[in-house]
Amino acid sequence: MLNLTESNNLSNTSLLSNLKPLNEKALLVQVLVGILLYVNGLMIFTFLKKNVFLEETRYILFAQTLFVDSANMLLTCLTLTGMVIQYPVHIIPCCIICTLLSLLNICTPVTLVAMCLERYVAICMPLRHSSISTPKNTLIVLIVIWAVSFILPLFVLMVFLVYASPVVLRSYVICSLEFMLRVNWLADMRAASLQILFIIMFCIVISTYIKIMTAARSATSENKKSSKGLRTVILHGIQLFLCMLQFIVPYIEMPLWKLDLVLFFNVRYSNYILFVISPRCLSPLIYGLRDKKFCNALKHYAFCGFAVVNRHKIRHVKTVPLEVN
Repeated sequence: MLNLTESNNLSNTSLLSNLKPLNEKALLVQVLVGILLYVNGLMIFTFLKKNVFLEETRYILFAQTLFVDSANMLLTCLTLTGMVIQYPVHIIPCCIICTLLSLLNICTPVTLVAMCLERYVAICMPLRHSSISTPKNTLIVLIVIWAVSFILPLFVLMVFLVYASPVVLRSYVICSLEFMLRVNWLADMRAASLQILFIIMFCIVISTYIKIMTAARSATSENKKSSKGLRTVILHGIQLFLCMLQFIVPYIEMPLWKLDLVLFFNVRYSNYILFVISPRCLSPLIYGLRDKKFCNALKHYAFCGFAVVNRHKIRHVKTVPLEVN
């Protein structure tokens, strides 16, 4: 009969052997994330190099989305890799990382809603667009986005620190958000708050789509511009839906975490691909590749200035609301 030490050694060996396929998946994720980080970094560089993009509210929000998505993918990739290789982290840095991840997870959909509202103003109120989309108002919008995104993660962090014992605060854990949601009422409150936030944002996107569609029917001359705006809002809606589904993922994974660790890692890997990577692939598509002016500037810097682009148009872009193809 095996003693306790021998039994634990056998279970750990079995666990490590079962996690070998996950190490290969983690490597694949790192390659995919590296490609996306390169694309996002190149787009942020393009945004910063052209003053005309710095003056447009839609491009400022787009750049924030790229930054938030890049930081989110980097942190989630690190935490996922740490879980696969079972690397213990001190509980305090783990709490900070999880709080930042929660902040970034909320910031992306809130920014998408702001971008939908900007498209609504540009299409349905074109005469007031220049007076509304000012640098001052854009700064206010950015402050509101970050403030709304920070409220819930900060509250969860404060409650966890209050309820955690000194022994827990000195321990080392495999970093995961589940450690901060062990208080039942806190997990329920967080889930309810995210559901309410999702309903509010989804209603805003739907109403924006309906108003743009109504404007497209009433103004024949603006049909082309409105149809582009409709497609943009639809893509934002899909992106928002995938991002918001990420909020319910921890509550699907938590029972598996206590039941079967290997199954938990497999489910988390699949959720990471579907609800973290997939929606963040849409941001470069919506505003990076579908916008001709931004795409031309992007090609110029991607090929170190050797791409065959109309540089004259890039340097002399008019400061009017730009259209998405």
